[in-house]
Amino acid sequence: MSSPPLVHVAGASREFPAGKVRALDSVELSFGRGEFLSIEGPSGCGKTTLLNLIGLLDRPTAGRIEWAGADTTGWREGERARRRLEGVGFIFQRFFLLPTMTARENVEMPLRARGRPTAERRARALELLEEVGLTSRADAYPHQLSGGEEQRVAIARSLANQPPLLLADEPTGELDIAHAGEVMDLLQRAHTIHGATVVVVTHNPDVAARARRHLTIRDGRLVRDTAQE
Repeated sequence: MSSPPLVHVAGASREFPAGKVRALDSVELSFGRGEFLSIEGPSGCGKTTLLNLIGLLDRPTAGRIEWAGADTTGWREGERARRRLEGVGFIFQRFFLLPTMTARENVEMPLRARGRPTAERRARALELLEEVGLTSRADAYPHQLSGGEEQRVAIARSLANQPPLLLADEPTGELDIAHAGEVMDLLQRAHTIHGATVVVVTHNPDVAARARRHLTIRDGRLVRDTAQE
């Protein structure tokens, strides 16, 4: 008997009461462990909304989201938060590092939330900062880092709890070409070395080209789902 997909989006719609805007319309989608997907489409088409549903940051107004065969509909907020912490690494366009914490302390945050001992947190954070090439910047604060460095810290933070799923929303949107390439190299490494499933929302065709499966959304509907051979 085959195992269920890592994530199954079962006819999910998301409607926002203000203006009765339907951001997503009956999306059906499944993906398994170890996949690398891009989600493309024009601004306002529902890409980020879909990512938020997959990552349990939001709830569909119709349909459901399943994680490894489990229907998440009945999960209360505490359970959803726990599952996000253990199962998802988030990478955002604007980094969202805490300005009062050093790079190392920012990477430690998910481990602190899980109650890991101080020595373990520190060792894991330094290991990840070395992996993203920022050992020498461990004690730097976000305002002392370049945009590319901030995003590398954010990627290190996303990997802290070794989540099976990485969700990246326009991870290169604030970066120049050189730094964008570095960030995508790190996401590729997370996919190939750590075995993470990676889902990237992007407008950038060079970023999308790194994925093996390409989804296109228009007007809230999934209109294309193709795999690269």
